[in-house]
Amino acid sequence: MTDKFIQWLAVVFILISAALFLLKAWLQQTLGVHFGVLMGGNLALALITLISYSLGSKGLAAENPNAMVRAVYASTLAKLMLCVACIAVYIFMSRQNVSKATIFLFMFFYLVYTVFETIHLYRKSIRQKKS
Repeated sequence: MTDKFIQWLAVVFILISAALFLLKAWLQQTLGVHFGVLMGGNLALALITLISYSLGSKGLAAENPNAMVRAVYASTLAKLMLCVACIAVYIFMSRQNVSKATIFLFMFFYLVYTVFETIHLYRKSIRQKKS
């Protein structure tokens, strides 16, 4: 990964974490979110996105264009399934007081990380086509 994806991923992770810390009291009082679950989910999504990006990058480097499509689909599906598994674990662990706002914020974080990863993979593919 010679591009600056890791640095930008760290920036996105820090921005989301800072927003969570700044809005912690409001989120807990107003929406009833579980702060620890959101922070853990943010970290998990950052790590999953890093792995997914590396799979997509390897797919871009392949000679066969179908390999790139398979790699992107596989990494996106794996990330989505891991998010669903994390949500299922959260629901199973706190069955009595599940916060829907926590789940929706977690899925919003998934959307942010997925769009971020897709933009970087698209830019990388454009650069490879030019050279």
